[in-house]
This record gives sequence, structure tokens and C-alpha cells, in this order.
Amino acid sequence: MKKEKVLQAYQDAREQYAALGVDTDEALRRLDSISISLHCWQTDDVGGFETPDATLSGGGIQATGNYPGKANSVSQLRQDMEKVMSLLPGSQRVSLHAMYGEFGGTKIDRDSITTDHFQGWIDWAKNLGTGLDFNPTFFSHPLAEDGFTLSGRNEKNRRFWIEHAKRCRRIAAEMGRQLGTPCVNNLWIPDGSKDTPVDRYALRALLKESLDEIFSEEFPAEYLRDALESKLFGIGSESMVVGSAEFYMGYAIKNNKLITLDNGHYHPTEQIGDKISSLLLYVDELMLHLTRGVRWDSDHVVIFNDEIQLIAQEIVRCKALERVHVGLDYFDASINRIGAYVVGTRAAQLAFLHALLEPTETLRKYEEEGRYFERLALMEVMKTKPLGAVYDYWCLTGNVPVAEDYIVEIQKYEKEVLSERT
Repeated sequence: MKKEKVLQAYQDAREQYAALGVDTDEALRRLDSISISLHCWQTDDVGGFETPDATLSGGGIQATGNYPGKANSVSQLRQDMEKVMSLLPGSQRVSLHAMYGEFGGTKIDRDSITTDHFQGWIDWAKNLGTGLDFNPTFFSHPLAEDGFTLSGRNEKNRRFWIEHAKRCRRIAAEMGRQLGTPCVNNLWIPDGSKDTPVDRYALRALLKESLDEIFSEEFPAEYLRDALESKLFGIGSESMVVGSAEFYMGYAIKNNKLITLDNGHYHPTEQIGDKISSLLLYVDELMLHLTRGVRWDSDHVVIFNDEIQLIAQEIVRCKALERVHVGLDYFDASINRIGAYVVGTRAAQLAFLHALLEPTETLRKYEEEGRYFERLALMEVMKTKPLGAVYDYWCLTGNVPVAEDYIVEIQKYEKEVLSERT
């Protein structure tokens, strides 16, 4: 898209928003402060690199599709991530799962991993000037095949997973220390029951006991943030998941941990945007895993839909941008994976820009005065304001492809790089 057209469109948009008391330059300045954590597992369909033929198994999750060009090594994954970031305005981080360490072809079990296996990632991130987030991996492992990890009755297995979680926290804290930005260590387990259990209390008591031990080691907040992620159900855990929303909500509030909100982990009619204002009254910070569920937690690529818009609006309306960590979590193996990243990230950015361009104070005044017609009318008017022109200008000033121009860039990368992979 030609520079002159983008600049003219932005000037027109700036005037339209200014007439409603909205400063587009200030909105873009605030948008610059939002760093989106890109999940590394989109590049290789959640396989990881613990073994040469590692693939996703268990955990009640699956990646569907077999589009060519997935990353087969850490170096290819980093190459893909760098390409993705080159096509995005604003700032990004990278979120790693523990199974993406550099193990040198040696079998290193998860209760034995150390920072050494992730030092290459830290050095890479430092060179890029970005931060890292981390995730223990409680699936795709023989000791998780019975469907239980931290809540399992097999004490030997439970001890294995406790040690894994402890080591992940140490690694995450060291990532935060070396990179000078707190690393969010997000704990999610697949533990649950395919059919109706009898003693849910005992299982949740075991999970609480495990978490208490895992979190007994303290780290500075400027290095590490601990987050807990619930789930409604998974494949093979349809009847009950031990780490429910209520369980983690209670634990996080009591123990000052972050709550991770994955909008695919709730009932289809639930909106996590509605939960944000409530949770921010009781916890210091939240973590987002943005995805798109189609009929169930199917991890489709994020798009600019009503759900994502509400999430962003609630964060901005609560004046909580600095209290919410934003990350993505989906894995679509049916399309170009670089494209999946760029579409999803840009959609999330658009949602936050849309929220930042809202005349919130005017809307709040209407609401306080009971002028609900005026509130509704203005909210409707905002839907057709030139949001895209403002976003295109942000891309232009960030020296990244504007509008649909990134499609050609990804097609070129597919032809020159992805198509050469086996």
C-alpha cells in the first residue's frame, strides 16, 4: 500500500476520532506498551524437540492438519519466529514449553532439565531484545498416560512431576533475571477423568499439596511470575478436570498467584471478558491465552471477533494494561503456520487498538447518568470508525508490511524456506 494513501487515511481517521475526544496518537503510544507473547508451539504442532521424532500425545489436546513446512529443529523454529516478528508492528515476547529445550540429542527426562538446556534460548532472546515466558510440559510423556500428573495417586509419578515443575520455575526465574524482564511461568496440567469420578476432593487435595510444595521456593517478582491455568474439559477428561476454574481461582487468590484466562477453556457461552473486572479486584495480575474455540476448545487462529474485542475492552476500561500479560495459545496445522501467527497477533493488536480508541469517559458518563440510548448509539457508531486506517499507520511507522502486504511476504517465505523442509 502506498505511503501517501496510508498517511492521508490516517489524517482523516485522526480527525474523526478527535471529534469524539479520542487522541489516536496517544492510543498508538499506549498500544506500543503491549507486548504479545508468541507461543512457540504453533511452529511445529506442539511436538517439541526432546527426541528426533517427538509428537504431541495425550493431555486432551490435539493439532489437526498436516500443512507442509513445520519446524523440525530449534534453529528452524527460531528462524520462523524471527520471520513472524519481522511482519508485526509493536513488541513481542516468546513463550516456550519445557519440551523445546536444546538437549543435544541426549535423552534428558523432565525431572532433570536445567537452565543449561535453555541458555541458547535466553541468548537468542537477549540478542533480539525481547523477553521469554515459560510453561512446564505435563503431556506427551509416558508418566502422564494414565491422565494424572500433580494430582495422581501414584506417588512415584507425582514426585516426578513435582520435580519437573520445580525445575521449570528455576529456569523461568533465570530467564527473567538474565533478560531483565519478568518471565511468566504458566502451569497447566491435563489431569482429569473420562467418566464420572467419586472422590474429586481427594484428587484436588493432592493437587493442592503438590502446588504448595512447588511454590515453597521463593523467587524475586522482578524475575518470575507464577500463573495457574484451568480448563473445562479435554479429550479423555470430559467428565472432570482436577484443575478447575474454581480450584485455581481459590488457590491464586489465597496464594497471590496469577490466573491465566484461556478463552477456549470455558463453556462455549462463557465470556472471559466478563471475568476480568471481577478477578482484578482480588489478584494483582492476570495472564491471557488468546485463542478461538469453534464448538469446543479447538485452538483456531485468533480473529478480530466480538469475544476478543470484549477482552481488550474490559482490560482498557479497567485501566489494567500494566496488570495483564497478553499471550497467544492456538495450534492450527491446516494452514501456513507463519500466517497463523501473523493473522492471530494482528487480530489481538486490533482488538486492543479498538479498545484504546473508544471514547470511554463519554460512554461512562452516559452510563452514570442513565442515558442508555446515547451509550448504545455511540457504541454502535464506533463500530464503523476507521480503525484500520489507524492500524495501517502503526504498521507503516513500524516499518512492517501494511494491510494485506504481509500475505506476499509469507508466500515468499513459504516458497524459499518452508517448501524446502521435509
